[in-house]
Amino acid sequence: MIGGSTDGPAMPRRLPVPLLPDHALPPHARTVGRRRVLQLGALAAAGIALRPLLVDALPAGEAAPELALRTDAGTVSLAGLRGRVVWLDFWASWCGPCRQSFPWMEAMHQRHGAQGLQVIAVNLDAKPDAARRFLAEHRASFTVAFDPAGDSARRYAVRAMPTSVLIGADGRIRTVHAGFRDDDRAPLEAALREALSARAA
Repeated sequence: MIGGSTDGPAMPRRLPVPLLPDHALPPHARTVGRRRVLQLGALAAAGIALRPLLVDALPAGEAAPELALRTDAGTVSLAGLRGRVVWLDFWASWCGPCRQSFPWMEAMHQRHGAQGLQVIAVNLDAKPDAARRFLAEHRASFTVAFDPAGDSARRYAVRAMPTSVLIGADGRIRTVHAGFRDDDRAPLEAALREALSARAA
């Protein structure tokens, strides 16, 4: 116990929401991330209760946190897309699996857009030039938004790149998926089809 005795159980000290772990940080930020984790670890060793380093993903069935993000065409908001199924993808130029997920998202946009699917890819690069170079290599006719401050990633408890959130036409979260591999393609498209069927029902 720190600071003497109390009549009741010690309450955890509230700390700022921590930085993303190393695997979700760009290379130039990883040293800062490690230093922050070491600082938190020292507090824990001193007996100070800490909030978890990684908050839980948003649960299915919960209302998706509202977002209003800048795009090249203006602003996109989830409120303005109510009634459509939204595939909300958080990505960065330094993310290897994002190079696989972008062609898949383009295919889903082309295949299911007319049935009510809206793909939004939220870039989290601090430097826009890095995102532009990535987009020059990977065609995207779906909506790309930019959030260099990372506020949207914190709202959605993003812990890895990419992280994708499937939001139903009712504005509620259906699934949250971290990472992307070839064998994710079929089950993820099945989840999209299910959401679109529920919208049409």
